[in-house]
Amino acid sequence: EKAWRDALVAQVAPARDDVIVDLGCGTGSMLIRLAAEDSGACLMGVDPDPAILRLAHRKAAAAGVSLQLLDGFGRDVAGLFGGWGVTKILSSLVLHQVPLAEKRATLAAAYDLLLPGGELHIADYGRQAGAVMRLLFRMTVQMVDGVADTGPQADGILPDLIAEAGFTDIVETRAFDTPTGTIRLYRAMRR
Repeated sequence: EKAWRDALVAQVAPARDDVIVDLGCGTGSMLIRLAAEDSGACLMGVDPDPAILRLAHRKAAAAGVSLQLLDGFGRDVAGLFGGWGVTKILSSLVLHQVPLAEKRATLAAAYDLLLPGGELHIADYGRQAGAVMRLLFRMTVQMVDGVADTGPQADGILPDLIAEAGFTDIVETRAFDTPTGTIRLYRAMRR
């Protein structure tokens, strides 16, 4: 897990002028890691679970990190953070858990939220190549999150959904075989 999370932080490469939103920020772990880069970027997150957001606030306070955390779904981000001048959006291990329509709505909202030239960064389960990775994914992730929501990503649909939302320059930057399946990192641009 440390390897792909470190790769995602390096890929996002927070800079002083960045306004970064984490879609499905959970307990704030990725935002706190980004804050450790000491870039001075403005860091914000959204998650639909108020209890998890309370934990994220406590973790951020304990780490001495200032975060703007709001209650909402990925599809809500354009309304929640509109006007903030968002330059980068990241999402890690969120999209595989939601239905196809929600994946589309989240990516469309991310596109609408980003400034022109803004970047989308995703770390999530993608195409599961090979029998071993497919088996591990089936036995772990699909047992918990179900086949209907995770199946399209295991088949490799995520880059197509990113393009469908309007993003360009879509690149799979890294792939990590883990005990739960293959996690792929993607980067895309808003024109």
